[in-house]
Amino acid sequence: MPEKNAQERTAVLPSNLHVPEDCRAVSDVLDRIGDKWSVLVVVMLGNGPKRFNELRRSIASISQRMLTLTLRGLERDGLVTRTMFPTIPPRVDYELTKLGRSLLLPVGALGDWARANHAKIVEARRDFDGGRRARRS
Repeated sequence: MPEKNAQERTAVLPSNLHVPEDCRAVSDVLDRIGDKWSVLVVVMLGNGPKRFNELRRSIASISQRMLTLTLRGLERDGLVTRTMFPTIPPRVDYELTKLGRSLLLPVGALGDWARANHAKIVEARRDFDGGRRARRS
């Protein structure tokens, strides 16, 4: 079989890659689910409903304010539901919607990729930063 040239080996990109509406749609969704807090909340809720303080304890580095804002954004986007129970003290549970659950597979795949490639990325950063110092000298 003859060897293909670089142009032939290039993966075919989707034809709608540069359609402005599609770019805006992708950017809009990635703004919500692309931040670390949203991803962590989605992963934590993947095991079932959780109360606010359960989430806060399981994501130790998140502030109360940031968790509130993240949950509100996920709820606004239809990824999380908030259910309030009339108990004393009031109980509020957060749970993934069907749409939110559909995000678990791609988020899990991204997490798997990140874990598998983290050492390579750290090494590349170290090489890049070392090369930059050498170029400045």
